[in-house]
Amino acid sequence: MFRRREAVPFSFVAEADRFRSNVTPPPQERTTGSELARRGLVGLAVIAGLAGSLLFGLPALASEHSPSHSQQTEAAPGH
Repeated sequence: MFRRREAVPFSFVAEADRFRSNVTPPPQERTTGSELARRGLVGLAVIAGLAGSLLFGLPALASEHSPSHSQQTEAAPGH
């Protein structure tokens, strides 16, 4: 019915941990000037976007006046 799986010998597991590949990774390509410029522009665009969102968002988050004082209802209080 059920077949028991054979245990893996400990020496095999220990040998697998010590195994090192003899395949060397490919050399890393040098970054060109245009690639550096592109990365810099992308970084500047991200920083400018964050700064712009703070510049336009902070006045909206300021709570100098509570909304209940500045809003008026259309219904007259005596009618």
